[in-house]
Amino acid sequence: MCYTVDPEDIYFFPYSFRLCLSQQDIGWSDVAGLDGAKKALREIVVLPFKRPDMFKGIRAPPKGVLLFGPPGTGKTMIGRCVASQCNATFFNISASSLTSKWVGEGEKLVRALFSIARLKLPSVIFIDEVDSLLSSRSETEHESSRRIKTEFLVQLDGVATNADERLLVLAATNRYVTSKIAIHFYLLSFAESLQ
Repeated sequence: MCYTVDPEDIYFFPYSFRLCLSQQDIGWSDVAGLDGAKKALREIVVLPFKRPDMFKGIRAPPKGVLLFGPPGTGKTMIGRCVASQCNATFFNISASSLTSKWVGEGEKLVRALFSIARLKLPSVIFIDEVDSLLSSRSETEHESSRRIKTEFLVQLDGVATNADERLLVLAATNRYVTSKIAIHFYLLSFAESLQ
């Protein structure tokens, strides 16, 4: 089953922005291998999503999971599977689609993404190539890139502080991540899962 964005939500996005919003029935058996990753995601994400009453306070699950490993290891597929197992709307976003040539537009896209995800709760936002969005800040970095990073981290912090909100951010990267990115996510290595 696929969802479409409601017409009143369209004003958030410029006409060129593509939002992949879906809800598909994908089971754990559809994901080949990755037994360690599947077990970890069942325990730290799916079960708390299905039984939020049991996971409060100190047992609260992470609101962000960073999947990292080589290309083609199933990071996107397992993201779809997690959303399916949680009966959640799946937002599949490329980090590059959250940028714009217009100043200030990137921050609006990030805010709009999280706003629509909150309208479609429960939701799983999957951001591919998150390292390009959250790379280390430098003096040569453009101001608009800094603002997009700041807005993303503000939104991610909002997700983390609202315990009752059934919204999860899954981020994927092919590269080993720096501690500045990793501090915001629970880390799950797909390189280790392949062994």
